[in-house]
Parts: sequence; C-alpha cells; structure tokens
Amino acid sequence: MVVAVLFAVAAGACFAVANLVQQRASRTRRPGPLSPRLVLELVRNRTWLLGLGLVATSYGLQSVALSFGPLVLVQSIMVSEILVAAPVSARLHHQRVGVRLVLGAGAVAIGLPLALVMTSPYGGDPAASNGAWLLTVAAVGAVAALGVVARGLLHGVARASALAFSGAVVMGSQSALLDVSLVHLRQGPVAVVTAWQSYVLVVASLLGGWLIQAAYREGPLAASLPMLDAGEPPVAALIGVLVFGERLQTGPVRLPLAVLGLVLVILGIVAVDTSPTVQRVARDERRDEQGTSEPDPSIAGG
Repeated sequence: MVVAVLFAVAAGACFAVANLVQQRASRTRRPGPLSPRLVLELVRNRTWLLGLGLVATSYGLQSVALSFGPLVLVQSIMVSEILVAAPVSARLHHQRVGVRLVLGAGAVAIGLPLALVMTSPYGGDPAASNGAWLLTVAAVGAVAALGVVARGLLHGVARASALAFSGAVVMGSQSALLDVSLVHLRQGPVAVVTAWQSYVLVVASLLGGWLIQAAYREGPLAASLPMLDAGEPPVAALIGVLVFGERLQTGPVRLPLAVLGLVLVILGIVAVDTSPTVQRVARDERRDEQGTSEPDPSIAGG
C-alpha cells in the first residue's frame, strides 16, 4: 500500500507539471482553440512534446501504483495534482495566489475522492452488448458537443471550462473503452484487431486530447484542470454502472457523504472559475497573446 501511495503521488506531480508545460505551449499557438491546425503545430513544438513525455511517464507511474493499490485510492491521490498545478500556474504569471483559488482547488481535491470512496463501484462485466455501446458512444458525443456549443455562448474563463468539460466526458468514455480493450487483449491480438471498440478507443483518445488542448488554448490552466479532474472519473463510473452493470455502494452514511463530495466539487469549480486570481491570469494571457508576433523558436525548423 505504501508503494501505491508513493507512486500515485509521483504520478500526480508528474501530471501536474505536464499540464503546466502543455498549457503554456498551447497558449503560444496562433490557431484558435478548435482549429485542427492547433494540433498540427503542437506536435512540432518541443515544449509541448516534453509535456507529452511527462504524461506518458505519469501513466507509467500510475500503472505501478495500480498494481500495488486499489483504483479508488490511486485516483483519489492523483486528484491532488490540482493543489500543485493551479497555484503554480498563478505564480508563473506573477499573480498572488488568492484565497478563493486555494479553497476552490481544495474543495475539488477533497470532494472528488470523498465521492469516489463513498460509492466505490464494484462488480460488473465490460463485455457489454453492441447496442449498449452504440447508445453510450452516441450519448458521449452528444454531451461533448453540448460543451463545445456552450463554449460559444459563454465568456471569459468559463469558455475554457466548457471545453474541458467536453474533454473530460470523452476521456471518461476512453477509460471505459480501455477496460474493454484489456479484456480483448487477454483473449489475444486477433480479438483486439477485430473488435470495433478498439478503433473507437483510438478516436476517443485523439478527440479527447484535442479538446483538452483546446481548453488549454482557450484560457488559464486553473479554469480547465478542475473540470478535467472532476469530470473524467464520474463519467467512467457512470458508464461502468449503466453499461457494465457495476453497482455503487450506498447506505445511510455513504450516500449523503457522496452527495456532499459532489457538491464540494461543483462549488470548487465555480470558486476557481470566479477567482480574481484566475481572472487576472486570463487577462495576462490575452495581453501576452495579442503582443506575440514573433514565431516560437521551440518549433522544430523554426
């Protein structure tokens, strides 16, 4: 268990740095958040590729942690990355870390693990019917699209949160699809290649990654990270319950505490988005973007 905690903490710290690096790289790109050119430029950016390497390292550390401890424990610890990334992002912009930002990040870091631990899904079978999966894919696509539409109706840092919501929904489905692919992998390579879910997994990974980078491009990291951290696990858990037949632990104590955890998450996201610190960081980033006219030397060949 100690090994699981240590590797989960290391994975969370690595992921926090990766988010900081990739968000700063995304903010220097000229294409708009939802432009396909954004990804094409990022894959040529050495800073962004460094962040991608850190993401891969984080997944490796997380895998080791999961081999020594339960999923709920590892996920709960990794959510603490927000307590590092959000304040550091503010300090990198030479902004004082405000009380509302700290309280909001803390509410997310406490509320999500509380909800996960209290409900702790169990049982279930990833071998769901094709019909159930098709409905799930359609629902995920529709909800993610709503986030993109909402981005066009919102203003300020809320636009980044809307895109992060879409990214979290897609990546939550990606986690569930990964479970199915692992089942197919145990059956052999042929089962993986012939399963249509394997190809949907690839599409979900690419689409989710694009939406996350779009959120980074749209606004401050503190506006997107809480939504990403808080959105992906519940979506994966919901698919587990509705599609895999998993069961949530409930009871007179567990259910109220789980609801309390979800309320803390929602209040935390709102507190971060409305934080004066995040608003100032957003203004700084817009001013820097408007003043950037020289090509970024970190682009290979630039």
